[in-house]
Amino acid sequence: MLELSMNEVTTFRWSFEEDIENYCRAGYRSIGVWRHKLSDLDEEQAVDMLVGSGLSVSSVACAGGFTGLGGVSFREGVDDAMSALRLAARVQAGCLVVHPGGRNNHTSRHAFRLLRNALDELLPTAEHYEVPLALEPMHVACAASWTFLTDFERVSELVSQYSTPYLKLALDTYHFPWNESDRNILPDIAQHIGVVYLADRREPPSIDHDRCPLGRGQLPLADILATLIEAGYAGPCDVRLMGTEIQPADYGRLLEQSRRAFAELVQSATSRSLA
Repeated sequence: MLELSMNEVTTFRWSFEEDIENYCRAGYRSIGVWRHKLSDLDEEQAVDMLVGSGLSVSSVACAGGFTGLGGVSFREGVDDAMSALRLAARVQAGCLVVHPGGRNNHTSRHAFRLLRNALDELLPTAEHYEVPLALEPMHVACAASWTFLTDFERVSELVSQYSTPYLKLALDTYHFPWNESDRNILPDIAQHIGVVYLADRREPPSIDHDRCPLGRGQLPLADILATLIEAGYAGPCDVRLMGTEIQPADYGRLLEQSRRAFAELVQSATSRSLA
């Protein structure tokens, strides 16, 4: 059974404390933690809040920056990711999401070399803490500040090459066209997915990441979920929404709408997978 989770990026204006309180009140049992919000608190205090809430942690986002974009050195990026892994372990997160950074004028080969060097250092620690790393590919129109990983199949091949349960994929429905050929990839990679980020959109992906509430856009979300269910994926589905429509929204209503929409999507997906 797919597990519904709410990502803190969705409720951008709320504090970490408000997220926990309101997610619990709205009936959510899982949270996608955004390190930016958690950093406003003492780490001990934040961990205590999470443990006391009873919420499970689907994912922690994010770590990376290995390519030097934004003035972060390779070593600083790796050291920060080590710290993020320790935090993710403390809250028993399902995975730590990794964005390696934009290409930053490197050749594609060198950017991949930097990523592999980082993974070679991080994976033993991920295994020690039993927290998988999850690489997130993005649409090329959105990726420049975050990642050079824009080819879903190539990232899937990279994960497969490492052949470890501690390197996975983060799959965001916003970032790809999701035509039939895209959905055909899902059965082959379902075993490598650490977290699914659920979002809908009315327009093609852009640098603004403009998303809309689930079921109110053009993405075939029920078909995507049906394919994942058929392939055996039973992990977390984080509702991750952002953009000009989401940021000023009534978050309480958005939490309730997302919960209802997810239930309807899963019901529809399950019916299709059984048909």
